[in-house]
Amino acid sequence: MKQSRRKSQPAPATPSRRLVQRRGPPTVVRLGRQRQWRDVYHRMLTLSWPRFFIMMAAWYIGLNVVFALLYMADPDAIAEARPGSFADAFFFSVQTVATIGYGVMHPQSLYGNLVMTLETSFGLIGFAVLTGLIFARFSRPTSRILFSDVAVITRHNGTPTLMFRCANQRLNQILEASVGVTMLRDEVSSEGRRIRRFHDLKLLRQRTPVFALTWTVMHPIDADSPIHGMTQRAMEDEEVEIVVVLTGVDETFAQPIQARHSFLAGEILWRHNFVDILTLLEDGRAAIDYGRFHDVEPDGADADAMARA
Repeated sequence: MKQSRRKSQPAPATPSRRLVQRRGPPTVVRLGRQRQWRDVYHRMLTLSWPRFFIMMAAWYIGLNVVFALLYMADPDAIAEARPGSFADAFFFSVQTVATIGYGVMHPQSLYGNLVMTLETSFGLIGFAVLTGLIFARFSRPTSRILFSDVAVITRHNGTPTLMFRCANQRLNQILEASVGVTMLRDEVSSEGRRIRRFHDLKLLRQRTPVFALTWTVMHPIDADSPIHGMTQRAMEDEEVEIVVVLTGVDETFAQPIQARHSFLAGEILWRHNFVDILTLLEDGRAAIDYGRFHDVEPDGADADAMARA
């Protein structure tokens, strides 16, 4: 009889308790830290592309506005410009900072030449920095690692096992890939202090020489596992979070890359298995169905029995 399959639907989670955000900006608010613009280079590298281009456009327009006002301070600064015309002064500034020099308008007074010299130096430095930033952003190695929306706990070789999937979405290989999995949970010390503790999870296979397609990461919940004896309710009460960090070397850039992911207690499904996504084509080649990458199916095991195992 055909088994029923369904799309993974994790329970809604409180985003403020997640250490590693899946999407969007971090939810942790940093109070009392130094101003972020003291590390402006890092800030410009980590901005999203839309914000980066908006800031560059604002810098470019603002620079030309400032120098247009400086040119307007002297009515004789620019030859062939209409007296008191901000538009002429602005577009002359654009021609100067970009070293276009059409030749229709040109500085004609000592003041105009001094402002032009100052603006040219600003333009040369600014465009050099902008070019370096764009090159650094494009050349920075990134990963396109796909993680399953949920993790599952099911039996593997008779042992309750925590599993999740990851896949390389690019048409290349990640060399010497390794994955580290850590569990975070709230604990109470002997003095009564509530603290957030990290516990490393031992994996059946922590590294692979070549990561090209998919990888099912497994943590056996044996007697040495921090998850041993826990139930789904206990995970929720202790606000458990499973943090995943995958690293490797991108063969295209020959540079290290990394990807992060996390699963909250509500995103760990007990008594479920991932559906099989490997199929054979008519010509004998293996194929992976990414359309079912996140799909799971119930395995019929008893969750409390797995927790006691």
